[in-house]
Amino acid sequence: MTKVAVIGAGKVGELVAFGLVQSEVANEIVLHDIIKGVAEGKALDMYEATPVLYSDTKLSGSTDPSIIEGADMVVVPAGSPRKPGMDRMDLLKVNLNICKSVVGNIKEYAPDAMILYIANPVDVMTYSAMKISGFNPERVFGMAGVLDTARYRTFLSMEAKVSAKDISAMVLGGHGDAMVPLTSSTTVNGVPISHFVSEEKLASIVERTRKGGGEIVNILGYSGYYAPGIAAGEMVKSVLRNQRRVLPAVSYLTGQYGFSDIYAGVPAILGKNGVEEILEVPMSEKEKAALNVSLTSVKKGIEEAKTLL
Repeated sequence: MTKVAVIGAGKVGELVAFGLVQSEVANEIVLHDIIKGVAEGKALDMYEATPVLYSDTKLSGSTDPSIIEGADMVVVPAGSPRKPGMDRMDLLKVNLNICKSVVGNIKEYAPDAMILYIANPVDVMTYSAMKISGFNPERVFGMAGVLDTARYRTFLSMEAKVSAKDISAMVLGGHGDAMVPLTSSTTVNGVPISHFVSEEKLASIVERTRKGGGEIVNILGYSGYYAPGIAAGEMVKSVLRNQRRVLPAVSYLTGQYGFSDIYAGVPAILGKNGVEEILEVPMSEKEKAALNVSLTSVKKGIEEAKTLL
């Protein structure tokens, strides 16, 4: 029996859960949310869809954190967006308090679980979750690169007019304006992307990828949730099915890429033990320099968080 718990039944949380229902990756999915009725209602709604989907996944929801008891994996989209008048440190304090509460419940009710963190700033929150939980770092990882890479591949597909299925690409670094799409190794079924897209257009796609989250917010007035939810689900599947997929994951660095004691987006093999291996991939000198800038920024954020842990 495999059990997945989703803490935070907002739009991202519900998409994570529903994607996993469709793939039947878990026998049981539970949702926990502090707002009365939200987790219960969404879980019941999804459960009622399982006969149509021919899925045997069982679902339930509750405000009681004990619902996560015995979970094999806990996905954490729970967090607060920045509100008017809040600076970076204000937001960090709010989300660290949420992290402490969430991880405290995981330690109590699901001490053998792996943790997939989604809430932003994801690099800092994932590091904090690892420290608060005391879990081995390979059991605690974050989602950002799968989402950023999906956006990058989407924009490339739109410009090159080829199937996104054939585009092989990866985005590394922090989840923000300093993320690093590896253009030098981006291909369309083995053919370099430069065959399809001009250097100037590629640069604009890189910039659009970095601003991808903000683009959705500017259109809708709130953050996207389809792509983040499905991206997180792919990571869960790779772990629970021991697929050992190579995916960009927010992982704990111990000297890779020249950094230690930080979490950042890097290529990783995700299997039954969580982050089973971090891979160091070839990059151009320009990409190496950009990744160093990105990871330095991540390290600064983590150092700020350390003062509050």
